[in-house]
Parts: sequence; structure tokens; C-alpha cells
Amino acid sequence: MARAFLLVLDSLGIGGGPDADTYGDLGANTLGHIAEFCAAGLGDRDGLRAGPLKLPHLGSLGLAEAAMAACGSVPRGMTLQSRPRGLHGASNEISRGKDTPSGHWEIAGQPVMFEWGYFPAEGPAFNADLVDAIVAQSDVPGILGNCHASGTEIIARLGAQHMQTGQPICYTSADSVFQIAAHETTFGLQRLLSMCETVRKLVDPLDIGRVIARPFVGTPETGFTRTGNRRDYSVPPPGPTLLDIAAGAGRRVFAVGKIADIFAHQGVTDPRKASGNSALFQATLQAAEEAGDGDLVFANFVDFDMLHGHRRDVPGYAAALEAFDAQMPALARKLRAGDIVILTADHGCDPTWRGTEHTRERIPILGFGPGLPARAIGVRDSFADIGASIAKHLDLPATAHGRSFL
Repeated sequence: MARAFLLVLDSLGIGGGPDADTYGDLGANTLGHIAEFCAAGLGDRDGLRAGPLKLPHLGSLGLAEAAMAACGSVPRGMTLQSRPRGLHGASNEISRGKDTPSGHWEIAGQPVMFEWGYFPAEGPAFNADLVDAIVAQSDVPGILGNCHASGTEIIARLGAQHMQTGQPICYTSADSVFQIAAHETTFGLQRLLSMCETVRKLVDPLDIGRVIARPFVGTPETGFTRTGNRRDYSVPPPGPTLLDIAAGAGRRVFAVGKIADIFAHQGVTDPRKASGNSALFQATLQAAEEAGDGDLVFANFVDFDMLHGHRRDVPGYAAALEAFDAQMPALARKLRAGDIVILTADHGCDPTWRGTEHTRERIPILGFGPGLPARAIGVRDSFADIGASIAKHLDLPATAHGRSFL
């Protein structure tokens, strides 16, 4: 039984989504296009990285093989292994969406088979009745934005006005989400979080997946920077997940990064916050020190998506992947007999694609651990196979959905 480590490289899709055309993403391939750009010299950035994408540890587990299974081609600059040392494959998503909660919940055994609510792309995103209720119940003089926007762009554009007027910046995206940006000092972090709790209740009837607090600091003269105090207010999953099953069996569930928020803190016994992929990896290593037999460590590495995918930053994404790869041996050294590590993603966010939104793609599944046989698992029908496999490994009751590949 030992322990299980489930690491989500947020947005590392590998192309080949069979229903990508339905989402306007036919041809999107996050890993493949990053590798292609790097091989062509378009992923270089002085002082950051240069040359082809270098992922020796992920590659040795079978990442190229997973990509080949997903989309029929090997990412440029990567090579197939004569004998991959890990379990490797890919998976389709069956949830109706390409957002963070859908991907994570499906991984944990609860696909989203209902339709999320979304805000209109044209005109005001939020209708007058909703805005009036937010203003009245949050005690703010009004809101700014009220549109679809990139978070960094709208903060740069409206940050000064926000500081002058005290009106929070409210915006949405192609995801089922209501985002609120506010200055940590002039508006106040706790006031922002309280406002998000209010808005969460107001948008519940609209089936909106998440309300996200986006605090920032800085001045109009120096520029604005979002901080690590982001908070996601999610609706609960539609049924018991792997986390609930594990916690209900008396196991510790370490939720590193935004995992606790994504699952509305259900099934989480040990939340661990950290800001930035490096700090998140260190928090994962610390959890590995504390986790006992039968425990689950579930971590999300958000920088791939938040800092690089959405910002269409190929060099930054490539550098983040290489930095993550370089840290893998540190986790391997923490493993005990019987442990399993599963590396995967929750959706794509191709930084070469049009727009700034997530992309519908297949995801990689890579697994390793002392004594775990290396083999190909093909293309799985659902992300839920991951949760089903971990439940089997930890000798837990089966998840509601999914079929184990172990």
C-alpha cells in the first residue's frame, strides 16, 4: 500500500483531444508546440533558457511515448526511449469543459457531466441585477471591468483607477469563473476575500464554477504584480472524490497549492499553501517527509498555466518545465518501498494558440515508484482512471468512476 503522490502539471496537455474541434481547439498541443518552438530557436530567452526542450527525467519515464499515443507524433527535440522506466500513457477528458475544477474532479473520480454556467462574451459580462447585488452586499462604490479579460492586462489597465475609486476590478474568461482583483493595501486582502465569499453565494444559482480572489500590489508608477494570496472559491464536487474516500478511511490527504480550494476543502486533512512552482515542490517534499503508510499527497503546480500558458509565454513555459524536471530526483529520493508517483495534467493551455484560454487536449499519465513495473497503458477513456488506480494502490474503496490501470 505505502503512499501515493499525485502531481498535476497544470495545463500540460499533449494534443490529440478527440473532441477538440467542439471547443475550437483542433490542433492545439501544449507540449508539442512548446517543443517545436524551442527546437526552432523560438523558445530562447536571454538569461532564462536556450535550445531544444530538455526534459531528461520526464523523458525517461515515457513522456515522448505518451505524446505519441495522444497525438501520433513525438515532440521535436525529444526521443522515444528504448525502455521507458515508468508507466506511461495518455487520457481523454469526458467532462463538459476544459477548466480547472472539471479536470481535477475527473482525475479524482468525479467527471463533470452537467453544463457549467458562463458569462456572455459580448457586452457587459455581469447583468445589472447581479452588479447591484454585489455592490450592495459588499459595500463597495461600484465595480470596474465587467468584461472578459486577461488578468494581468486588466489590472495594468484599471489598477490606478481602482486605487483612486475603491471599486474592485471584476472580470471573467471563457471558463465558468468570476474573478475579482483588488490591491492588497488600499483595498485590503481580507476585505477582498470577504467580498469573494459574498459573490460566491450570489453566483451559486448561475452554476458558476469558481470565484477567484486576485490580490495585487504595486503602484501606477512601478507597475502592478499579483501576489501569492490568490484564493479560489469553488462549488463542491458533484459527489465523493478520491480525497473524500481517503479521508473517510482515516488517511491523511495533503493538498499542496490550490488543491484544497479546487475541492472546496472537502476530503482535505492537511492543506499546504505555497507560491510558485519551486515553493510548491518544496511543500510536496515536506509532505513526503510527513506522510505515512496509506496517505495521499495531491499537488498542483499552477505556474505552468497561470504565468506562462495564459500569457502565451513559450520561453517561460519551457523554462518552468525544465526547472520542474530538474527537481524530480529530489522527490524520487523521498520515496519508500511501495510508493507510487503519478504525474499528469488537468487540461491544456497551448501558449502558441490563439487567445489566452485553456485548450481541450489529452493529458499525459506518467507513473513511477519502487517496484512499479514500467509499461504502456495506452489512451485511457477518462481522467477518472487516475483516481481509480490510486484508490486501488492505497487499498481504498473504488471511486464512482474510472478503471484502474494498475
